[in-house]
Amino acid sequence: MPQTLTITECLECDAEVPWENDARVGEILECPECRTELEVESVEPPRLALAPEVEEDWGE
Repeated sequence: MPQTLTITECLECDAEVPWENDARVGEILECPECRTELEVESVEPPRLALAPEVEEDWGE
């Protein structure tokens, strides 16, 4: 049986971002239009947030 998709809007460009209903909180998705990384913030209700940027570790 095929996975059901949830559709939410990208926070940067408002494009539709599809994701599988078995996604987990904290999972990182990429907008198919602008390539912005989005993090699954909530599954119920479905909500995405901008993914935190990975910073360089300069050994500090």
